[in-house]
Amino acid sequence: MSNKEFDIVIFGAASFVGKILCDYLVNEYTEPNLSWAMAGRSESKLDQLKLSLGSTAATIPTLIADSTDIESLNSMCARAEVIISTVGPYALYGENLIQVCAQSGTDYCDLTGEPQWIRLMIERYEEAAKNSGARIVHSCGFDSIPSDLGVKYLQQVSKDRFGVYCDQVKMRVKKMKGGASGGTIASGLNLYKEAAKDAQLRKEMRDPYSICPADHEFTARQHNVDVELDTDFDSWAGPFIMASINTRIVLRSNALVENFYDENFLYNEAMLTGPDRKGEKKAKQLSFGTKWGAIAMAIGPIRWLVSALFLPKPGEGPSPEQQRNGHYDLGFLGRTKDGSEVRVKLTGDRDPGYGSTAKMLAQAGISLHRDVDKGSIGGGFWTPATVFGDKLIERLQSHAGMSFELVSVSKAEPSADEEKV
Repeated sequence: MSNKEFDIVIFGAASFVGKILCDYLVNEYTEPNLSWAMAGRSESKLDQLKLSLGSTAATIPTLIADSTDIESLNSMCARAEVIISTVGPYALYGENLIQVCAQSGTDYCDLTGEPQWIRLMIERYEEAAKNSGARIVHSCGFDSIPSDLGVKYLQQVSKDRFGVYCDQVKMRVKKMKGGASGGTIASGLNLYKEAAKDAQLRKEMRDPYSICPADHEFTARQHNVDVELDTDFDSWAGPFIMASINTRIVLRSNALVENFYDENFLYNEAMLTGPDRKGEKKAKQLSFGTKWGAIAMAIGPIRWLVSALFLPKPGEGPSPEQQRNGHYDLGFLGRTKDGSEVRVKLTGDRDPGYGSTAKMLAQAGISLHRDVDKGSIGGGFWTPATVFGDKLIERLQSHAGMSFELVSVSKAEPSADEEKV
């Protein structure tokens, strides 16, 4: 039984994503008996947020907490079962809260896409989280719930139909419409800034297993999509900007649970650009922009100039109309060792990075509190696929405008030798 005042506290409620998340809980979320509060460092901003959310939000409690003030974070965690944090870049502002949650046994979700920070937090606080019982779950937004749970959904179909998991899975972005926020861009720019002066970090960024447990024994060489004709999807494909974090989360899921998928499991992601020459040209443009953008952002003066003149600032992002008009359609293909195939699709009804992410993050926190039994899932740093069961998939379909759909199943034909046997 819970003996804390709040089921959920939204830390960073007045941030760009935090506002969307709070609006969702106030005006869209319908399940009863959720006790929650909004937290942040500015009382005036929290008051303004409550006013903007309408009369229904008048009774929502507010808490004052600052990412630089350990005492205030301790006070906040003492009152909450689960903290949902939107305060980024997490590499700059996230560590103190992870430390407090790990030491106090408070469950935690966030939407970070910063693998270098995730690795550092695991190294520093996993033992404390295991001892206290705190379940820490990073990347509970568009990066990386669709990828991680999409793969889990596909693998469960494969296990049910074929008796084995697929040892190869690919995800392809078929359609996606949405905008970027200043907070996400700030996180990316900070990573480039760190990498520019740290050779070890640059090496880490090339390692797809960088957030797997240190004792993992995976050696399979993962495929990074550049420009290629993907015959499985009858389309040219180019790099997908979020593949870096998504791939690492999926591979960590495979590492955390023994025999979860396969010791030689292969996974990659890409953006589909079309089947013709125009599609090939778009894939090459994606590749060019990705490569040279990364090189340019590693150069301090260019990074500063682009940030100052062309990119949205923290707190800025797509309008409510843009969020409502956004959407995404992801295709997954898995193959078993004998060549059997599973295809599934995952769709969302809002801007992927913000409108949809806010709903995912809210449902992840609620599911962590209501659906994930502490007796069966203990403390530590988990991934969405390893901590959340089918309950979260059900929640996302019922409350977050997402759908998980089986497209097709194809059993491999037996070989001539197998037929003789």
